[in-house]
Amino acid sequence: MKRSEKLFAESCRVIPGGVNSPVRAWKSVGGSPRFISRGQGARITDVDGRSYVDMVCSWGPLIFGHAPPSVVRAVQEAASRGVSFGAPTPGEVELAREIVGIYPSIDKVRLVSSGTEATMSAIRIARAFTGKPGIVKFAGCYHGHVDALLVRAGSGGATFGTPDSEGVPEAFTTLTHVARFNELEEVEALLRSHGREIAAVIIEPVVGNMGVVLPKPGFLEDLRKLTSRMGTLLIFDEVITGFRLAKGGVQELTGIAADLTCLGKVLGGGLPVAAFGGRREIMDKLSPVGGVYQAGTLSGNPLAVAAGLATLRDLGPKSYARLEALGARLEERLRRILRDRRVRATLNRAGSMWTIFFGVDHVRNFDEASAADTKAYARFFHGMLERGFYLPPSQFEAAFVSLAHSEAEVDGAADAAAEALGPG
Repeated sequence: MKRSEKLFAESCRVIPGGVNSPVRAWKSVGGSPRFISRGQGARITDVDGRSYVDMVCSWGPLIFGHAPPSVVRAVQEAASRGVSFGAPTPGEVELAREIVGIYPSIDKVRLVSSGTEATMSAIRIARAFTGKPGIVKFAGCYHGHVDALLVRAGSGGATFGTPDSEGVPEAFTTLTHVARFNELEEVEALLRSHGREIAAVIIEPVVGNMGVVLPKPGFLEDLRKLTSRMGTLLIFDEVITGFRLAKGGVQELTGIAADLTCLGKVLGGGLPVAAFGGRREIMDKLSPVGGVYQAGTLSGNPLAVAAGLATLRDLGPKSYARLEALGARLEERLRRILRDRRVRATLNRAGSMWTIFFGVDHVRNFDEASAADTKAYARFFHGMLERGFYLPPSQFEAAFVSLAHSEAEVDGAADAAAEALGPG
């Protein structure tokens, strides 16, 4: 038995499902998950000594790849001064200043430890600011394991949410309404019918949690106009896209100013930190200034803050130009391979984020993503793994390239894909 398989068997005895986050169990692709022992640059090595080019990048945070020297050095220096204080530190102010300087829509920001905390808190403060209880989300957009947001679309495209997890009472989701991504008419219908009770619309402006799904031209701009007209706050969940698609995320690329923004992943440079922020008058509803309670023992942890500062300060225009070039290079080669092999599939890409959906001609929303051939993806995943390329173990997760990836590694991924897909 390989060491990874032995560790997984042992893990299943003491951890539910053997993992601390469900997708790591490889249930949707089959097989036994690899246990990773170390990472350097664009590569990871498992406990059995096998090396892979990593295209998961810890689900997005590792924009510089594994163990970048500046981040490692910053964490080591911070640790030498103490790992946690439960009191304010200068680093928290520096990181908050960086975020406010990068995002014009954010006047004030609060640090938390996870994307789930960020979205949960953003929803709470939106309800307090507006005095309204309802929320609109989009089917397939994941905003963390918050009770009110773990809902699916139900029998219709735009309807009341029903719980998507056991343990979530229906009473927790009756105020959550669900529309299809890229369908502005459904959002407008919901706001016209329930506008008096809708505090906010929350959205991943470029979706990464049903695989990569891009907004159609004008969708986000029209959504901003609609929510402003209807007196509803707009929350951009940029936990994945923030600092990943541009320094200022999708808001920089589109010029759209969200009322509240949720950030994470790249923000922490691989350590657990997230944030939510927005206009001054909204954020000042938070305790101890206002009456909205939110707290966290490890919020603004000095190690995570140090990693985040090192990461953000190393990112510049050349970083994003290179990520776009690498992503475009991979996309061009993969599209050619899919065409030459006559494989029915679509490839969605936004900058350094990408997904191949098998068995469908386009994916613009959750219904279309759900129609993808997951068995074909599982075969592709294992074919790539055998050839030394580690992809997300799920059809419905984004893959990434990082600044540590070379052109040769990107080309190697395309060559491996050609072999994994077989002859046309």
